[in-house]
Amino acid sequence: MLTIFGQRENRDCDGLSRRSFLQIGALGIGAGALSLADVFRAEAAQANSGRPTASRHKSVINIFLGGGPPHQDMWDIKTEAPREIRGEFSPIETNVPGIQICEVFPRLARLADKAAFIRSIVGATDRHDAFQCMTGWLPTELQSIGGRPSLGAVVTKMQGPTDPAVPPFVGLAAKTKEIRWSDSGKPGFLGAGCAPFKPDGPGMADMKLNDVSADRLRDRRDLLGQVDRFRREVDCSGMMQGMDVFEQRALDVLTSSRLLEALDLSKEDPQVVARYGDGKPYNYQYDGAPTCNDQLLLARRLVEAGVRAVTLSFGRWDSHGKNFQLVRDHGGKLDQALSALIEDLDMRGLLNDVTVVVWGEFGRTPRINKDAGRDHWPSVSCALLAGGGMRTGQVIGSTNRLGEFAKDRPVHFQEVFATLYRNLGINSETTTLVDPSGRPQYLVQHAAIRELA
Repeated sequence: MLTIFGQRENRDCDGLSRRSFLQIGALGIGAGALSLADVFRAEAAQANSGRPTASRHKSVINIFLGGGPPHQDMWDIKTEAPREIRGEFSPIETNVPGIQICEVFPRLARLADKAAFIRSIVGATDRHDAFQCMTGWLPTELQSIGGRPSLGAVVTKMQGPTDPAVPPFVGLAAKTKEIRWSDSGKPGFLGAGCAPFKPDGPGMADMKLNDVSADRLRDRRDLLGQVDRFRREVDCSGMMQGMDVFEQRALDVLTSSRLLEALDLSKEDPQVVARYGDGKPYNYQYDGAPTCNDQLLLARRLVEAGVRAVTLSFGRWDSHGKNFQLVRDHGGKLDQALSALIEDLDMRGLLNDVTVVVWGEFGRTPRINKDAGRDHWPSVSCALLAGGGMRTGQVIGSTNRLGEFAKDRPVHFQEVFATLYRNLGINSETTTLVDPSGRPQYLVQHAAIRELA
């Protein structure tokens, strides 16, 4: 945590203790008091290991629909199924001939040429958890050594920041009562240095200098350097000289306004803010996430500022009761925000460089229950992908007449992740990460979706 005013003992002449000064640059990004300088040292060590780095800034925005959205009330309306399975919604035509989606998404229907609708996601388990939508793996994988890292953590490790003042991985999901729905993506066996920066946590407060100006902060760093100079002169390993570089990068984050400005929606055009909406009132939230339309706008601002991976949790889709009322509420708000995001990225020339994925942990039962709801159905679910230079304007996969199982072209969670990695410039078929036991681990075990190439 950034500490501007230190302990009373051992103060420097300007009232700041050296112990407190050394805390400047620590962000709330993981377990323990890991400082930015520590993170930058780890990144430099990774760069020296010969790992490839991105030559262009590519990004992913991962929108998690916590609770499990009903696939047959989203992109896969079952017009020929009995009413107790088909439900209340009718399909509407999109701007791509032959593609129909739920009537709740009229704005997205007009942008279908810029999206790919996957109707046959398989490989889910019957448990509420964002883990699979953040990693592509089951939560039980490699638990003894920390678990599988999320995509954002992998990107942090492999590619690092595009700018020293901007973290490569940002998690926007606010804490929910069902904590698994607010998982922004764990670092797994890669360690806390690859965890997401969370603006709603202590990290945001840590980045505000309050009454200390950037010039005064630099003066204090210069003083620290003078105090430690004698240690450098006797240091044979070169560690002290190396620390200068990492501390400078930490200072860059604290004194740059780039990230803070990206997170400040008051700096956005009010007309753009209005196009996204705010998602209020927050209906059907219960123990889940709000319908945070503004976070989709924040995600666009963050990738524009240089963030490589942004995750967020939108709504609470666990519709055991009042499924159709919930979908009308959540779906209408998602339609507004997601269509605004796709249009915004396109107008700014970012759509080919930013991949947007929208999905949940599983689907819902074909048969409607006595409470007008749908229950858990891990056999098949759905996803929407946009941008990333992909071949959009198509439907991939299908389910049977009742929406029970993948009929044609099952698409595994890991195929989606292999596609995301490919769009980021990472070849998941050849790239490995060394785990704490010294073993190389592939990022996923499935190939990218060939239809999107």
